[in-house]
Amino acid sequence: MGQVVSFKRADGSPLEGYLAEPAAGVASSAIVVIQEWWGVNDQIRGVADRLATACYRALVPDLYRGKSTVEAEEAHHLMTQLNFADAASQDIRGAVQFLKERSNKVGVTGFCMGGALTLLSLVMIPEIDAGVVWYGCPPLEYIDATKIKAPIYGHWATQDEFFPIATVDQLETKLRAAEVDFEFHRYLAHHAFANETAVGPRRIPQTQFDAVWSQQAWDRTFKFFGRTLG
Repeated sequence: MGQVVSFKRADGSPLEGYLAEPAAGVASSAIVVIQEWWGVNDQIRGVADRLATACYRALVPDLYRGKSTVEAEEAHHLMTQLNFADAASQDIRGAVQFLKERSNKVGVTGFCMGGALTLLSLVMIPEIDAGVVWYGCPPLEYIDATKIKAPIYGHWATQDEFFPIATVDQLETKLRAAEVDFEFHRYLAHHAFANETAVGPRRIPQTQFDAVWSQQAWDRTFKFFGRTLG
């Protein structure tokens, strides 16, 4: 369904990404999909394809410049080498601007590391029309909630060992104080509950796919994007 495309970062330098288009070729709105710490792999390309089947144009910017892994240690290394501020303000903003040239409205969504980058992008990218965060958050001191103008939807796992639910409580307080339009949902689940590859003995022990909660979260996500992006 998708293909690799080239586009420009906000500073004009080139970047590649995976672009999935609806089969009918008609998409009035678009969504930037931000990878987990594994890189642009089949699973995250599948997320873009899923959005395309719902008639959204979806673009996954390649933040690791062609690198991906299935090993947690290497994924951690790749993530720690990533400049999050540059990724949000340049790579992801470039992806948003690329889609804005072709679509009426553009949303952003991301998982784990991508969830944290979704929040940073909502702070740093004024062109975003809506954002959906999946179990990921940067240090709260990096979130200037007064700069967030787009509505936010969030999915959080109450048993998440990487992003404790207490941090989500603090994030809510910060967003509420800035009068941000947001709605968060909590699920009795572990980290990465919407990642269908987080199963079996090779998964990270702190993660676990949950088909029921994943489906409910996706249903809510599509309703939110339908309301905010059209």
